[in-house]
Amino acid sequence: MKTPKILVSACLLGCPVRYDGQSKPVHHTLLQRWQANGWLVPFCPEQAGGLPTPRPAAEIQTDGRVMTGCNHDVTTAFVRGAEQALTLCQQQQIKYAILKESSPSCGSSNIYNGQFSGQKIPGEGITTRLLRQHDIQVFSEHNLDELFALLS
Repeated sequence: MKTPKILVSACLLGCPVRYDGQSKPVHHTLLQRWQANGWLVPFCPEQAGGLPTPRPAAEIQTDGRVMTGCNHDVTTAFVRGAEQALTLCQQQQIKYAILKESSPSCGSSNIYNGQFSGQKIPGEGITTRLLRQHDIQVFSEHNLDELFALLS
């Protein structure tokens, strides 16, 4: 079997790339094993799209735009980052991604509701949507076992 490559949100591997300058490291034996095997390709679509770290929190609005709490439209940067993620996946023949749940870029089953109230709703982030449109399977840090089953 060819060695799989898996795109992964860099924050899940401990890189301080989140909007608040922090990371959200996941300590899971599968992730650690895949990283040791060299299967993981870390990536932050928001940084790749040109946003700084730290940066204002942003949420997807009902009209699809991505806005900060101060009403600044950052949609273009989110789309640019998603496009770069797709290009990387295509270049490296990546068919799987593990992306940070609830993120406006990376959420795979839920995102924040766009009102900066801390409430989550069903939905997917900008990067997740684009990757799925190109047949890349996206998982969150909460369903690594599902990805393991596919790879086994």
